[in-house]
Amino acid sequence: MKKTLAVLFAMMPLVILGCTWVQLTPEGKNVRVLDAKQAESCKKLGQTTTSVLAKKGIITRDEEKVSEELATLARNSAADMGGNVIVPISDIKDGERSFAVYNCSRP
Repeated sequence: MKKTLAVLFAMMPLVILGCTWVQLTPEGKNVRVLDAKQAESCKKLGQTTTSVLAKKGIITRDEEKVSEELATLARNSAADMGGNVIVPISDIKDGERSFAVYNCSRP
């Protein structure tokens, strides 16, 4: 029994790190992620920088999950700014990334 509990507690950080804590708001659902070329005819509103936990102690979180959460936060932020498109404008460094926020008319 003690071994089973020890294994469960040892696995807990892996389970927690796999979960997504960042939720997309209803307004954020209307914001698309595009590349710079796709947004070149759009009106730039500004930029936002988002950050999430990239490491938990000595455990590095999954890069794709971190990227997804950063984009989700940026989509929520862009919606608050009146934008409907974000474009990543930096690489991810220490769980942080910057995005340009645009308002694009939909075709």
